[in-house]
Parts: sequence; structure tokens; C-alpha cells
Amino acid sequence: MANAGKSKQEMGFESSLTNRFRDSLSCNNKPDFKELDLNSPVSPLMAARSSVNNGNVATTTSSSSSSSSGSVSGKPSNAKNHHHSGELSSETSPSRSAPAIQNFKPGHRRSVSAGPPLIYAGGSFSNGGGGGVGSGNGATSSSSSSSSSSAANLFPSGNICPSGKVLKTVMGSRAASKTDVLGSGTGKYGHGNIMRGSGSGGGGGGGREGNSGGKSASSDPEEVKKAGNECYRRGNFAEALAMYDRAISLSPENAAFRSNRAAALTALGRLWEAVRECEEAVRLEPAYGRAHQRLASLYLRFGQVENARCHLCFPGQQPDQSELQKLKSLEKHLKQCADARKLGDWKGVLRESDAAMAVGADSSPQLLSCKADALLKLHQLEDSELCLSNIHKLEEYPSSCLQAKFVGMVVEAYVLFVRAQVEMALGRFENAVAAAEKAGLIDYSNLEVARMLNNVKMVAGARSRGNDLFSSGRFAEACSAYGEGLEYDSSNSVLYCNRAVCWSKLGLWEKSVEDCNRALKIQPNYTKALLRRAVSNAKLERWAEAVRDYEVLRRERPGDSEVAESLHRAQVALKKSYGEGVHNKKFDGEVEEVSSLDKFRAVISSPCVSVVHFKVSSNEQCEELSPFINMLCVRYPSVKFFKVDVEESLAVAKAESIRTVPTFKIYKNGEKLKEIIRPSHQFLEEAVRNCTL
Repeated sequence: MANAGKSKQEMGFESSLTNRFRDSLSCNNKPDFKELDLNSPVSPLMAARSSVNNGNVATTTSSSSSSSSGSVSGKPSNAKNHHHSGELSSETSPSRSAPAIQNFKPGHRRSVSAGPPLIYAGGSFSNGGGGGVGSGNGATSSSSSSSSSSAANLFPSGNICPSGKVLKTVMGSRAASKTDVLGSGTGKYGHGNIMRGSGSGGGGGGGREGNSGGKSASSDPEEVKKAGNECYRRGNFAEALAMYDRAISLSPENAAFRSNRAAALTALGRLWEAVRECEEAVRLEPAYGRAHQRLASLYLRFGQVENARCHLCFPGQQPDQSELQKLKSLEKHLKQCADARKLGDWKGVLRESDAAMAVGADSSPQLLSCKADALLKLHQLEDSELCLSNIHKLEEYPSSCLQAKFVGMVVEAYVLFVRAQVEMALGRFENAVAAAEKAGLIDYSNLEVARMLNNVKMVAGARSRGNDLFSSGRFAEACSAYGEGLEYDSSNSVLYCNRAVCWSKLGLWEKSVEDCNRALKIQPNYTKALLRRAVSNAKLERWAEAVRDYEVLRRERPGDSEVAESLHRAQVALKKSYGEGVHNKKFDGEVEEVSSLDKFRAVISSPCVSVVHFKVSSNEQCEELSPFINMLCVRYPSVKFFKVDVEESLAVAKAESIRTVPTFKIYKNGEKLKEIIRPSHQFLEEAVRNCTL
């Protein structure tokens, strides 16, 4: 018989090993998993490995007194786990006196000749290395019964311990609280990989990626939170938020889950929701320091100094000095911003509001509104509107932020106060009235809000009356109506432009130009005012001014045929107005020809921009460009155009080193600004236009 030469003890060991292997496959009656005793001079795993390598029978002895004193964390096994474990913070990897043990990832079987046997530590599913014990992978151990005994633990070559740990004698068997089952998901799991928990695994592969999916299906909220923490560390904030949501659904009264959810929301830019989660965490656990710190940081971003200080300097905790310094700087800049606003120092308001945002108050609705207010007063209307657009919907902000005071107003009312003025400046009078009325309801006792509300209503009413009068052809009365509105808002470009149209209808072109100038000073890109000024200047035969405005309008409205036609008429009239002042320059669209070197030097020395076309009459491309140059001559009356035939003017061609035609050179005050060889029509015109700017 094959077993004749074996002792009873050896036979018993093999029988026990076979039974344990069968039990592990059925996932029933699994032994409990515990970590190795790191304080032991020689671990049972190392002893077993030594016995296998030497071919000897190893005997291990354990007692009930050496249970788990060598855990990874260095804490005794009976230490109470606080529910803040796994809380996201900068101290997520504290230093440990004991070496870290990584759980080995299960894989294919190997023989002893290929290295030590693969040991599966069933405690968790972390990324494992490829080596055995020598590479830092740990094995699990369990405490023995009160009576000590010894047995031979011999591992056959190439076998894997089926239960996932080193077998020990007299080890108590008991049902595991969680079963190990083969992953049934669609992920790329290794052959024979085991996933913790029942049910299908997540979509991830082996190691960490597969584990978070497995843990997400767990009913243990702590396990779900840990999966969320792992997603957060990898930067997958949306996935982390989903994990924390599940953890909260499993344990709604856990303050740490709320705080972690706030961290994920902050990373996603949903600050107002993060504040609510932190407030809920503090409600659940009033002394929860981490939640207070997060609230302080969030309130600082909202520009709420007092609220931030309340949570940063919470009794019983030491405030973070860097955050405290930020808070002090923010308080200083807010005060200086308010002082500058009282003095009407709008550049100072811009400077201090930017400084406050740089400190950390980048999401403060009152600071953004204050900056928009200053930009409006400095006639930077587009920038003011853009600044206001960075403020979220007011109903999304925490009520504690909106009810605070800034420059003597409730923050929510101040935001609406500035918005009403910007809307009115843009000509959206109905929106302005709605915002002003809402601000008045919120902060009805504030005199500045009440005065603004009255002004907005008066301006909107004057504009409405003026429009009605204009429609009925009563232009003089319409002028008076718009003037009444300007008494309440002297910086309203819309009213100035409307009144300019009325002046032009009355034939008062000079007054029309004056009102257009006022409107364009407030809003430089106001195309309606620019068009009205061009028309009025043309009526006054100020052709140069009219051409300048029409050229700007043509760039703004390239497809507007009316603007193009008006520009052409103004350019022709301008050229005719030159009369004898333009020496040999013709007005039929041709340019002056230069033949002598002296004449050429005199031409390019002119203080105005001069464009010289070096050409050859027999060259087809030169001839094709000639009509286009004639058109540019009309389109840009302030630019002088000349042509030089290089075959007839060899001295000029040699002095300018002309080797290729057509060549264009642009001069001003005797200095060459640009040289272009064989350009396209578009490129040539862009070059001419850029030199005139």
C-alpha cells in the first residue's frame, strides 16, 4: 500500500488537509482569518516555508495568550474602531512602526521550484505583488485553542493552500461572516480569482479596480465608505460620491459619511451642497472637528468671515494657522473694499476684490457683485455682465451666506442691487425693474436699495414714454422724455442713443453726434450709436469721421450691404473733398506711378502709410492684382498707394532689391513696416488694415 510506510500522524495530516481543501471549495465552515503575529521572532508562515524547502516536518506551537498583538496598525485586537476611520484627510497614511503587509492577490498555481507557494490572505483585496513572503506579502494566522499541541505541516510541491492561509494545528473552525465566491462579473478576472462578498463583482479587474466594484454591492456601510475613499484618492469624485450616497443610505446617522460626501461635492465644485452636508454632520455630532474644519474652509470661499471663524476656532480644537491667516487677510481686504466703495474709488474696489478672491474667497457672491459694480462704474459693461454671470442661482447658495451683511446690505439684496443696474445699462429695463423690486422686498429698510429701486422705475418709465412719443412722430417730446430718464441715470447709453436718433430726426446733427459720443464713451462697442454717429457726420460732411465709423461697422457687420454702400459713398466723397490737395493722385480708382528714385524716397518719407506695388506690366499676376489695388485705394482713403514698374525704374528696383513680382512694401515716415511677396487679396488687405490701426 502507498500509505504503509507513513506514520499515523502523517496520515492524519494528509486526511485533514484533504478535508480542509474540500471544505474550502464548498465555502462552508471556513476558518477565521487573522493577521500574522509580527512581534514573533519567526512567523508560522516562515517556519512552514522553511520546512518545505528543507524537506522536514515543521512543528508550530501557539497559545491563547498570543492572539493578535502584531496587527498591521500596531493596535491591540480589542481596540474599539471609531466610526471616523477611513475619513478623508491629509493623514490617510500614518507612519507605522511595524512593516506594512500587503494582501496577496490570488493567481495560478506554481510549484515550489518556481518560488514559495502562493498564499491567499482573505482579509481584503489590495494590489498584491508577484512574489511570496519574501516580497512583502503576508499570510494570515489565527489564535489556537487554550490547549497547545503540535503537528507536522507539510505542503506538497506546487500546491496552493486552498483556504487561503497557512494551516495550523488544533485551529478552531467556524463559519465565516462573509463567503468567498468566484467572481461572476464581466470583468477580466484572473483564473480562479476570488472576490469578497456574494453576488456579481463590479466591472473592474483584479486588484483595486475590481475591489471597489465588489465592495459597492456590500451591505456593510464601512466597506462601501472605504470603496468611496479609494475612488476619491484616484480622482474619481463622481464615483466616490455615489459610494458615499450608498453608505449614507445604509447608515444615515453617521457623521463621517456626511463629511466625506462633502469632500466629494467640493471636488466637483458643488460647494453649496457641500456646506449642507457639513452642517448635517455637525448636527449629528456637534464636536466633530473634521466637519467644522471643512465648514470653515467652505465659508472662507464664500467670503463669510464670521461663519468661517466660528468653525475654525471651534472650542476644543486647535485652529489651522494657515487657514487662520487666510481668514485675517480676507477680513482686511473686505474692509478695504467696502471703504473704497464708500469713497467712489472704483479702481480701488477692483483691486481689493481681486485680492480677496486671491486669498481664497473665489466663490463669494458679494465680492463678485462688488467687482461687477466697480466695472459698471468704470464703463466696462461687458466685463461687468461677465462677472455677474459667474454667480450661481441665489437659491443654490446656503441661507447663511445670503443672509449675511456686506456694505450695509443683505448679501442677497446686494447681488440683486448690482444686477438691476447692469440690466438697466444694457437696455433690459423690465429685468432691471424685477431685480430691483426683489432687492427691495429682501432688504426693505436699506436706503440705498430704496433709492436704486426708485431710480430704476423712473428710468424705465421715461424710456417707455419716449419710445411711445417717438413712434407717434413727436420727436421733440421724445427727446424731453429721454432727458428725464437721464436725470436719474446719467450713465445710461441706451437713453443717449435714443435721444440722438430724435435729434437727427429734427435735423439737429451736431446734438446727435454729441449724444452718440456720450453713449460710446459708456459702451464703446455700441454699434447702434456708432451707426447713428456715422450718419450724422455724413450729414455734416465730416467724411473722414464718417469713413472711420463705417469701416468699423463693416468689420462688425461684414454682410451688411447697407453699411458697405454707405462706406463707399463716404469714401468717394472724401476723395472728392481732397480736390487739388492730392497732387497727381487720380480719383478714378488708379494709383500714382513712381518712376524716379528721388520721387520714391520722397513718397516713402511721408508721415502717412504708403503702400508701394512693385510690378511688371507683362506679368499676369501683377495685372490681376491692379484692379484690387484700385479698390483698396477707395476703401482706405487715409492710405496712399503707389506703383513702380521695375523694368522701367531699374534704379528703384535695384535700391529696394526687388527680385520677384508682384511685391508690396508698406512704409511710414521712411521706415519699412512690412514686405509681402505674391499675396492673396485677403492677406494683402489685412496687412494694409493692420498698418492703419
